[in-house]
Amino acid sequence: MAQDMETIASTADSVQCPVCSEKFKPSTINGHLDVCLLKDEADSSHFAKDDSGPPLKKLRVSGEAESHSSPGANRPEAAGKVAAPPAAMFSLFHNNKSKLSEQSERHSLITNKQSTVSGVIKGVKRGVDLMSEDEPGPTGLTENVRSQTPVSSSGHTLSAKTSRGLSPRMLLTTNKPLAETLRPNTLEEYFGQSKVIGQHTLIRSLLDSQEIPSLILWGPPGCGKTTLAHIIASTSKKNGTARFVTLSATSASISDVREVIKQAQNELRLCKRKTILFIDEIHRFNKSQQDTFLPHVECGTVTLIGATTENPSFQVNAALLSRCRVLVLEKLSVEAMGSILDRAVDSLGIRVLGREQENFKDQDQTDGHEPKISIEQNALDTIAYLCDGDARAGLNSLQLAVQAQLNLPRSSLTAQSNSPQEIVVKEVHVKEGLQRSHILYDKAGEEHYNCVSALHKSMRGSHENASLYWLGRMLEGGEDPLYVARRLVRFASEDVGMADPAALPQAVSAFQACHFIGMPECEVILAQCVVYLARAPKSVDIYKAYANVKICLRNHKGPLPPVPLHLRNASTKLMKQLGYSKGYKYNPAFSNPVEQEYLPDELKGMDFFTWTPSDP
Repeated sequence: MAQDMETIASTADSVQCPVCSEKFKPSTINGHLDVCLLKDEADSSHFAKDDSGPPLKKLRVSGEAESHSSPGANRPEAAGKVAAPPAAMFSLFHNNKSKLSEQSERHSLITNKQSTVSGVIKGVKRGVDLMSEDEPGPTGLTENVRSQTPVSSSGHTLSAKTSRGLSPRMLLTTNKPLAETLRPNTLEEYFGQSKVIGQHTLIRSLLDSQEIPSLILWGPPGCGKTTLAHIIASTSKKNGTARFVTLSATSASISDVREVIKQAQNELRLCKRKTILFIDEIHRFNKSQQDTFLPHVECGTVTLIGATTENPSFQVNAALLSRCRVLVLEKLSVEAMGSILDRAVDSLGIRVLGREQENFKDQDQTDGHEPKISIEQNALDTIAYLCDGDARAGLNSLQLAVQAQLNLPRSSLTAQSNSPQEIVVKEVHVKEGLQRSHILYDKAGEEHYNCVSALHKSMRGSHENASLYWLGRMLEGGEDPLYVARRLVRFASEDVGMADPAALPQAVSAFQACHFIGMPECEVILAQCVVYLARAPKSVDIYKAYANVKICLRNHKGPLPPVPLHLRNASTKLMKQLGYSKGYKYNPAFSNPVEQEYLPDELKGMDFFTWTPSDP
């Protein structure tokens, strides 16, 4: 009896291989599938050779799909067989609306075994080696099943290691931007964030050991948030330790998220494999939508990686934030941008003038007909400085500058000689392609308040040059000039005060002038007011005194003291009879200062300019 119970328990815990129909433990089924498919590839290769149809876009394992796409479906031995229902194959990823018996599932697996083997092998041969990622599903979900390898418009794979064998024209005319084509796949190719994921950091050790925690990647555009997520995905897929799913909060809905979580639960329960869910622009989800992740991140069903350009303390739910580790990615430095650009020109086979490159003559850069491309070192330096730490903008600007030179008409002398044209990308070409019209500034985000604070503190410190700089950052970034003028009016009273009473009229006049003429003419008016306030003497006596008044009122215990009778207005006869205004000394009637009390009795002798409030 005990032996029978053990046999039943082992059978319940086992998973059946869809290829050979043998049963294995859930922890070993994934490795067995790879070996089993490769083992049967030789036996089924003649089916793949006879097929002349287009390659599969996406691996399908349902019986319905294989009846149309697998070459085994047209064989004589498969002609008399009835197609199995779509949910028979890998039914663990489908909704459990209708449960199939073990007998019917086994029959379905055996029936479709031959077509499955040939279809999967065909997909492996033509799909895994050539395709970079699956196509998005109908709901906008993208489950990256393969490594992130760039694909050109002709279907060839591109990477930093293989791109040297391809011509620059092919690399530059792909259907993807250069920043996406040359996206790194390893941490060794990931530059500029050594403080966060350097060799001896905690996060680097966790990533190397595949113990990936839930993360919130916060940083400016183009600093490497999405790239870091794809590196984690590539490493996880290579080791087979996790399944990686990508969603964008700009297009995905909560139903998409729930579907991914349901699949993650099945994956963890049956295959003992984790799911990493990458949410790009996670701040686009509101607080109630973010609450959907809470229980599943808490119990480990999914490992959440969110990317955002906004401050997580403002845009991410506090409960979700406490369950994730926040990684602050900095804007890329000029040195990091130089390394990224060097890797790009090396992958494109472009020669850098003024730099000694060993074995460059041995590189087959062209096929004898395409032009030879070179670039000046000053051009690369210009991109590194002008892209404002945005690797995406820098790489795409390099692509634009080179493409513009490639598309120029060839000279008649070069056309007659049939010799390859030599193209040199100069600094002036880069500046034309990279017109710096963007400045990192968000009128509704954190950078808005950072620049306002910097302007205010620079004027308070009487640093007129810094004040002008931060004013320019705000105005050139698209800030409303009237907002800046209102801040200057406030500063004139708060920080200058009675040290220069003319500062307030100056600020009010600047506000009115900006209201009259608007941008860009009013920028000089604001600059004049900023310099005046920066040079003016400073006094915060009024600001502190009024702050003490507010503290005194808020900390008063009991009812507030009444207004003294001699200070009250006696507008009626009854008020006069009650003593209103009795004993009041009219100051203009006296030639000398009048001794008179104006504060309530409880506050006699109070000096708010020197008073230090005590703790309530």
